[in-house]
Amino acid sequence: MIVFDRVEKRFGDNVVLSDLSFTVAPGEHVTLIGPSGSGKTTILRLLMSLESVNDGTITVGGRYLSHMEKGGKLVPADEKHSREVRKHIGMVFQQFNLFPNMTVRGNLIEAPTRVLGLSKDEANERAGELLDLVGLREKIDEHPSRLSGGQQQRVAIARALAMRPDVLLLDEVTSALDPELVAGVLALLRDIGTTTDITILCVTHEMGFARDFSHRVMMFDGGKVIEDAPPAQLFTDPGQPRTKEFLKAVLGRD
Repeated sequence: MIVFDRVEKRFGDNVVLSDLSFTVAPGEHVTLIGPSGSGKTTILRLLMSLESVNDGTITVGGRYLSHMEKGGKLVPADEKHSREVRKHIGMVFQQFNLFPNMTVRGNLIEAPTRVLGLSKDEANERAGELLDLVGLREKIDEHPSRLSGGQQQRVAIARALAMRPDVLLLDEVTSALDPELVAGVLALLRDIGTTTDITILCVTHEMGFARDFSHRVMMFDGGKVIEDAPPAQLFTDPGQPRTKEFLKAVLGRD
């Protein structure tokens, strides 16, 4: 479903991702862990076309995201092509990024009506179903400012799902929440993971969630994948000294 092929991303002289290649299978849940600045969030930003690659290619669902074919050659993708591929990708940000001037309903129906061409009735029905899923049907006509952080993040998750994405990207979705709200959001994501076939790529510092939720965990350091293994293996018996060092720091164990 997702293929990074020898991707490089630079910001000036700073190489954030170097010769990065990995794949994520349809329906797979893959979590990226590693120290700050290791390139994890940059991967999600590339998939959302918020950044562009300097070298290499990215495909999603068998279609080039960063490039397109023209005259038998690969050329950098134009906005129309990227937008078409991006329709199949949803993202939940750490800061919620809800539209403050819209109600919860407005936030959920905006993209399905404008991008997917759903009627308002269809979009409203979908919004109601998703708010039932996240336990917030009664908040449909509230504005985000009247919701708690945990409720706003649940709405953000529902908004991402409203596009019926094939791929869901999760960027530190609990980092801006008060500790008592974290468990509820993670439980919701676990439910989505077990009840849908959405491919999920997740960046998180919640190691317990990464262990329970993931089919695979990839450890990043210096813009490269230094270890890629099932969570039971990576968290119990990591193969790389750098992974052991990182887990010791974040889990406080020997």
